[in-house]
Amino acid sequence: MTATIESELTEPRLVLETGLAARVSTVAAPVLEGLGYRLVRVRISAAEGCTVQIMAERPDGSMSIEDCEAASRALSPVLDLADPVPQAYRLEMSSPGIDRLLVRKSDFERAQSQVVKIEMAVPVEGRKRFRGIITGVMDDAVKIEGEGTDPDAILVMTDIAEAKLVLTDRLIAEALRRSKGKSPAPEDNSEAEVAEEAVEEDTTLAPERDVHGKPKYKHRVKIHSAAEPAKPEMRLRKKETGDGRQRK
Repeated sequence: MTATIESELTEPRLVLETGLAARVSTVAAPVLEGLGYRLVRVRISAAEGCTVQIMAERPDGSMSIEDCEAASRALSPVLDLADPVPQAYRLEMSSPGIDRLLVRKSDFERAQSQVVKIEMAVPVEGRKRFRGIITGVMDDAVKIEGEGTDPDAILVMTDIAEAKLVLTDRLIAEALRRSKGKSPAPEDNSEAEVAEEAVEEDTTLAPERDVHGKPKYKHRVKIHSAAEPAKPEMRLRKKETGDGRQRK
């Protein structure tokens, strides 16, 4: 592993989880790093009882279906052993997608000139929600030009609760160009025309089966042809053990 790749792989996240999600991220991050992936975000929701979603990527931002499968299989036994979630849950492994979350300084740097929605953990001049175009990144802060009635602001990254790109024609067009390896199109090619090429389709994969022939995984794959990777959602159903506790 080259020094550059290693430094990108170990670049710290500045936007972090709290509570139960933070416990899961503490377990998941080193496992993913050992496989060559970076943790993006852990989210825990009440969907289908309880769903633990882990977003990850390679240092270059890609994350294929095969990558998600490998990460899920590596994480499952480690999460079982650490048991950070005190109830039955489904594990969902996915890529960040086009309208991704921004959690590292390099994420904000790559997203310059894009529209972002930011929610602060610490209010700035009495305000917690901001929306605007990223116009600069400093040592520990991001500068945004407010949209509409939103003010311009300089926001400290470690005080951000969540930062997410807004899905715009410009963002889709950039993702298309990147995926095709083309240089930026001439100005007379409207972004709307390029964005029309972005399509989305749902595919269902047959689940793996255990020694008893029962499904182990449920795969629902959402493929964004304009984005860098496919975005799979891999779910593991926990089973009950003899003592009544629920395990995978």
